[in-house]
Amino acid sequence: MSRRGRKRQLEIESEYWRLLACGVGTVDACRTVGIGRKTGYRWRAENGGVPPVRLPEAARATRYLSLLERHRIAALKARGHGVCDIAEQLGRSPSTISRELRRNMLAHDRGRYDGDLAHSRARQRTVRVRRSRLSRDEGLRAVVQAKLELEWSPQQIAGYLRAAFPDRPSWHLCHETIYQGVYNPGPGGLSRTLTRRLRTGRPLRKRRRRATTRMVRFLAPSQLIHHRPAVVEGRTRLGDWEGDLIVGKLSQSAIGTLVDRRSGYTRLIHLPDGHTADQLHQAILPVLASLRASTRMTLTWDQGSEMAHHDKFSEHFTDGVYFALPASPWQRGTNENTNGLLRQYFPKGRDLRIYSPQDLRDVEERLNHRPRKRHGWRTPAQLFDAALAR
Repeated sequence: MSRRGRKRQLEIESEYWRLLACGVGTVDACRTVGIGRKTGYRWRAENGGVPPVRLPEAARATRYLSLLERHRIAALKARGHGVCDIAEQLGRSPSTISRELRRNMLAHDRGRYDGDLAHSRARQRTVRVRRSRLSRDEGLRAVVQAKLELEWSPQQIAGYLRAAFPDRPSWHLCHETIYQGVYNPGPGGLSRTLTRRLRTGRPLRKRRRRATTRMVRFLAPSQLIHHRPAVVEGRTRLGDWEGDLIVGKLSQSAIGTLVDRRSGYTRLIHLPDGHTADQLHQAILPVLASLRASTRMTLTWDQGSEMAHHDKFSEHFTDGVYFALPASPWQRGTNENTNGLLRQYFPKGRDLRIYSPQDLRDVEERLNHRPRKRHGWRTPAQLFDAALAR
C-alpha cells in the first residue's frame, strides 16, 4: 500500500539541515526554507537533533525532472547543446527537454534558462489550490456554523455529524477540518468571527504552553488522595466528585465548581460575598443538599485555604473528603478540564460577583447538555440521569 499524506520534500530537508550545520537557528532556518516552525522541530526530534546520515535520493517519481537535472540542462544549454543532445546526455526524451524549456523559460528571461528558477516555477505549478469541503457544501457549512454559534467544540460537532447523518459520509469531518475552516476559511468558507465562539476565543491559534506551578496553601488536609478508595480511579460509579474554585480579578471573587468523575455532570457554587472557608462552607451546603445521598460518595479538592472547614461537610460524603498533592492539578483532571470550559463564560480578569445564581444555572445547563466524546457523544445529563434510574 502506498504511503499516505504529503510526500517528503527532501530538497528542502537537505537545505534545512545545511543551514543548521552553518549555525543558523531553527526558527530562522525554517523561515529561510519556507516551512513551519513545528515542522522543523519535528524533523529535529525524529533525528535526535542531528541530520540523518544519508538522505534519500529522490522525493518524486523519476518522470519528473530533479533540481540536479535542471542544473545540467542549464549548463549544457549555455554551452550551445541542442535539445536532442541534452536529452541523450540526461537519458530523457527530447520532448521532455523541449517541454521543460518551453514551460520554464519565459520571455523576460531573454533566452537564458536558469535551473533554480525553473525548478521553483515547476514546484509552484504542482500546488493545487483546492476548496475545502465546508466551502463546497452549503448545507454542511450551515450545520457546522449553527453548532459553532451554540459554542460547541469542533470535536463535538464532528461526533454529532457522524451520529446524526450516518448515511452521508461526505459530512463526516474530523475536528481539525473544522478548526481549519474557522481559522483559514478561504472563499465561501466559514466566518472568521466564529473564532469568538470557540473555547479559547483566540483569533489566532497558539502553541500549548506549560502551566505555571501552583503554590502550596493548605498544609493540614485530613486525608491525601492516596487514601481514596481504589474504585474512584475506575470512574465506574456515580458520586465521586472533584472540586475547585475559579477565581476572578485580583482573587477578590470566585465561583465554586463540582464535577462528577463518572459523567462529567457539573454543579456551580455561588459565592457572592467572597471565598473564605466560612463562606464556602455556607454556600456548598445547599448544593450538596440538592443531590441524592447515593450521588455523594467522595470529594477530591486541592489544598486551598478555602477548604479549612472541610470537616464540617465531610459527613455529607459516604467515603469522605480527600486532597490532591500540592502543585498536582492532573490528580483532579476532570475538574481542571471543566474549569477550562467554564472560562469561556467566566473569563479571567473579570469580577465574578456580577453573575447571579440564575446565570450559574444557565451555564450548568449548557455544559451538562453538550455531547462528550468520551461518552460516545452522549451528554453528562443523560449519563447522570441514567445512572440515577438504575
